[in-house]
Amino acid sequence: MRIFLAGASGVIGVRLVALLVAGDHVVAGMTRSPGKADDLRALGAEPVLCDVFDAPALTEAVRSFAPEAVIHQLTDLPDAADEIPSFAAANNRIRTEGTRNLLAAANGSGADRFLAQSIAWTPPSAGEAVAEHERRVLDAGGVVIRYGRFYGPGTYSGDRVPEHPRIHVDAAARRTIPLLDAPSGVVTVVEAQT
Repeated sequence: MRIFLAGASGVIGVRLVALLVAGDHVVAGMTRSPGKADDLRALGAEPVLCDVFDAPALTEAVRSFAPEAVIHQLTDLPDAADEIPSFAAANNRIRTEGTRNLLAAANGSGADRFLAQSIAWTPPSAGEAVAEHERRVLDAGGVVIRYGRFYGPGTYSGDRVPEHPRIHVDAAARRTIPLLDAPSGVVTVVEAQT
């Protein structure tokens, strides 16, 4: 399958690229960071340098790749967890305007599957943006993936296990791949509480 992965250089995106390539999928990995293009190429993806807020460039990038599926793993988060509150507006913009742009690009490309990252909890000042994001994805016939809080290498938590809802980032990536065949709806990807 040809898959356009937006947010391919993020903490879950790099894991998805590796799994998708290992599964013989052809992957375009979108990032806005030129320095990450070589990393994506090394993982086996075709790097695509694009900003989700540049709608014409995004539409052209997705259309020219001609994917069967588009996966939205975009976030705008800082490197340090204590800076998350100052990134709230930017991350909410990804959820609203970014999602709108990516859905339009996917629709214009003929892709018939759309998966989008969401969250299994509501952080302060993000409830409306999360709800709008999920509604847009569902209205377009896509799959909303509500992940628990990530932990594991490269995450804010590292090896410290966060409170529920949570999921190890490697497990989250593995559980995402089968969702390419899921019907439209909401899927929660978390660890069982014991």
